[in-house]
Amino acid sequence: MPNHQNPLSPADGYRGRFAPSPTGPLHAGSLVAALGSWLDARKNQGKWLLRIEDIDAPRTVPGADQEIMRQLLACGLSWDEEVTWQSRYTEPYQSALERLNGLGMIYPCTCSRQTILSALETQGITPARNQEIVYPGICRPPVVRTYECELGSPSNSAWRLALPPNSVIEFTDRALGKQRQNLNQEVGDFVLRRRDGLFTYQLAVVVDDAKQGITHVVRGQDLLGNTARQIYLQNVLGYSTPQYLHLPLVLDQHGEKLSKQTLASAIQTEDAKQSLNELRKAATHLGLQNLPDGESVSIGEWLYAATQAWNKSLTFS
Repeated sequence: MPNHQNPLSPADGYRGRFAPSPTGPLHAGSLVAALGSWLDARKNQGKWLLRIEDIDAPRTVPGADQEIMRQLLACGLSWDEEVTWQSRYTEPYQSALERLNGLGMIYPCTCSRQTILSALETQGITPARNQEIVYPGICRPPVVRTYECELGSPSNSAWRLALPPNSVIEFTDRALGKQRQNLNQEVGDFVLRRRDGLFTYQLAVVVDDAKQGITHVVRGQDLLGNTARQIYLQNVLGYSTPQYLHLPLVLDQHGEKLSKQTLASAIQTEDAKQSLNELRKAATHLGLQNLPDGESVSIGEWLYAATQAWNKSLTFS
């Protein structure tokens, strides 16, 4: 049966993407994700798209998107279609939310983070730092209904997806093998639109991947825990599920993931020598071996060799 919500299907060929948030320039960790996704697309003779995930406007740094594009091109990582910005079209996200509302699958929630933590504390639960905070269902009504008027009205409510019992998602990661997550126990009803009216990453990335016909997602392991939620949304919205490959993270000296929040340094791409040096470090992290290391090697020659060395069934430790 044709899927009118996803006009581009996997039968049309490999379509991958790199989707950075413009909260600052690329650092070593984000270059690993960019290079891995680019090599996987090129190895499979597919298309590689660039999407700027700027849906979270308060975190967006002016000019960061242009700097990211400059850095990618300096490293020879060119994209195959026009760049897209999430902030330039929000109608598809609202349409998806309204479809879920029509199915009686969402409900408003006025809980603050502190309200949720206090409720969990009364249950003897204290989430560890960087641990998922499982929503305890404070605002969930006994029977979830549709909200024909309230959905689009200004309010201080977030909108959560009402998970049915036993919402267990299983999938196979191309690098890490079989994965399983019980959404009820490990996540709880999760937010699709925030109290400030902004759509969440979970909804936006699912809608965007479907809209662009993405067949393969290659990204960092920090996003592995989000995948089950996204697959669940793909299923209920009638979208195709891409194949997933999660890459090893680059960590700092404290064992923390490199990020803008931890003041990770931007990669150096002011000239070809610097760019090639950054690419070589990223390739080493990805386990690529026997790549040309001479100073006379061009970025194009190096990328060609890296593409030939890329193993689409790489297993990362």
